[in-house]
Amino acid sequence: MRYLRSISAALLCCGLAATAVQAQDESTVDAKSHELTEAVNMFNGKDLSGWSGREDLWSVEDGELVGRTVAENPLKRNTFLIYTDHQPADFELTLQFKIENTNSGIQYRSKVLDQDNFVVGGYQADIDFGNRYAGILYEEQGRGILAERGQSVTIGADGKKEVKEFANGAKLGNGIHPGKWNDYRVVAKGNHLQHFINGTMTAEVIDNQSEKAATSGVIAFQLHVGDPMVMRFKNIVLHPVK
Repeated sequence: MRYLRSISAALLCCGLAATAVQAQDESTVDAKSHELTEAVNMFNGKDLSGWSGREDLWSVEDGELVGRTVAENPLKRNTFLIYTDHQPADFELTLQFKIENTNSGIQYRSKVLDQDNFVVGGYQADIDFGNRYAGILYEEQGRGILAERGQSVTIGADGKKEVKEFANGAKLGNGIHPGKWNDYRVVAKGNHLQHFINGTMTAEVIDNQSEKAATSGVIAFQLHVGDPMVMRFKNIVLHPVK
């Protein structure tokens, strides 16, 4: 009887140890998903490792991540290439982009709404070939435009906006170059969100509407419904926020 009790005690200890290891592993995964302690290179320049999207639309060419639509197979809805390795909370995202026609964007702190069709919703750092929306903060599948280019917007708990203009949006657009490579930097720290293109801030939001504000989520790149387009990204790096 004493022998059986010893075995039971040993098995219980093993079970507790296994549970502790499992909890530690889950904690590590959660930390990896939401907290950044060092810079992460999101794109290896060779293949789509770490990304999920329509294989007929996304590819790697000459070390660039490329999204391409064609007239023969037009999109029926916006679709996204989703980064699967991290869902960061606070971060700085830096990359270079080149747009050829229509509209695109960088999703962040976003939710996957339809995994089969690669549809997401959430904050978006906008990009467009017409240079009307590039740099604004838009909420895909949500509240729409949160801040135009040149605006600093505080969203209250009730959803009302306090808008301040820190620069002329049209003049800021002169520093963005459709069809050429541009630098994009997105900073998310708490409820404070900022977009920078080619070193200049283009939009800023302080989101106090807690029922709709996102604190973490996926990063993704958009291909937009409309005419055929090509979207290129490279040097995509996540940094711990300063």
